[in-house]
Amino acid sequence: MSVRQREENRGSAGSGRPGPGDRPGPAAPAAPFTEAMARLVSGVAVVSARRAADGGPCGLLVSSVSSYSVSPPSVLLALARGSRTYRAMDATVGTPFGVHLLGSADEALAKVFAGRSEDKFADVPWTWDGDTPRIAGVPVYLRCRAAALFPHGDHTVLVGEVDDCALADGEPLVYYRRRLDWRLA
Repeated sequence: MSVRQREENRGSAGSGRPGPGDRPGPAAPAAPFTEAMARLVSGVAVVSARRAADGGPCGLLVSSVSSYSVSPPSVLLALARGSRTYRAMDATVGTPFGVHLLGSADEALAKVFAGRSEDKFADVPWTWDGDTPRIAGVPVYLRCRAAALFPHGDHTVLVGEVDDCALADGEPLVYYRRRLDWRLA
């Protein structure tokens, strides 16, 4: 019997769906899972927003961002709920935010937004794009509005509809095995 046949025979009436008595297996241990995900090559982005409390800019580095939909143009990203920036932006449906896809020349910028500085924008060239802090000189900038938020585990999955997109030339900065300085050849 193939794996697929075994899976289809489990659950409700051969539907392939788990039945009421089926329980998911144990969760993967955190350390091996974290190591496995460190081996997934991903781009890095700075997510920026206006702080809810005082209106200043806030931002954080993320490696979990992807295209979600073309119609409407949307991105999907995961934000750690324990981060100061996530709490500062106090995102709800409709909250504007920016996604800045970093280039190979942006390693220092990535380290600033991965850090714990109280004012990450202090030495960074940026301007307001409406209600969204926009960092200058990055290869890709997306101005978004939160369309949906889904808390799961220690993160919130955020779907953002893209209002505007700016593109420039540049090779991407990627994250691999906990390093921000690995570049595609």
